[in-house]
Amino acid sequence: MAMVTADPQDVPKVASFAFSAANLEKAKALMAQYPAGRQASAVIALLYIAQEQAGGWLPRVAMDHVAQVLEMAPIRVYEVASFYTMFNLKPVGKHHLQVCTTTPCWLRGSDAVLKACQDAAHCDVGEVSADGLFSIVEVECLGACVNAPMLQINNSEFYEDLDANSTRALIESLRRGEKPSMGTQVSRQTSAPIGGPTTLKSQPAKG
Repeated sequence: MAMVTADPQDVPKVASFAFSAANLEKAKALMAQYPAGRQASAVIALLYIAQEQAGGWLPRVAMDHVAQVLEMAPIRVYEVASFYTMFNLKPVGKHHLQVCTTTPCWLRGSDAVLKACQDAAHCDVGEVSADGLFSIVEVECLGACVNAPMLQINNSEFYEDLDANSTRALIESLRRGEKPSMGTQVSRQTSAPIGGPTTLKSQPAKG
């Protein structure tokens, strides 16, 4: 449920893949951080590079190329790519909406956030919208429970304290090509209480 998994009927056929010159240099630099013969330790980092170069997902030929560069059996690379939810095994939208539905977010209304994503993005969980702008998945805890519910977009964009209306507004702004402000979507400072401090509002008088 958490990752975009591969149904052979949904996966485009990609004939070939090779790191660009710049990405190959990045890969070599990462591999050099490990002792000789231990270059397989860089597999997650190289899969990240391959996924970014491939447009947000990992065709099989990209995983095969990573295996070749790292001198690993391809099956070991497939095992890593299929285990971790940050790797997508079929194409995703330009804005990959990852909705946390773990207990804290669920208790705070993640069902409404997920429904708003489906309505505003015009696609269902595990699908890509017809215009290619959006895809949606459910994910496990994203680590912002105190600001639940939340969603992650692509690799590093986090939006917190969402409800149905703010989620729809967020997606519509992305559709217009805007860059919404990340973090909490309500009036609070980071994870401080909504509305400001509730205790220790003034310093005690010096005695």
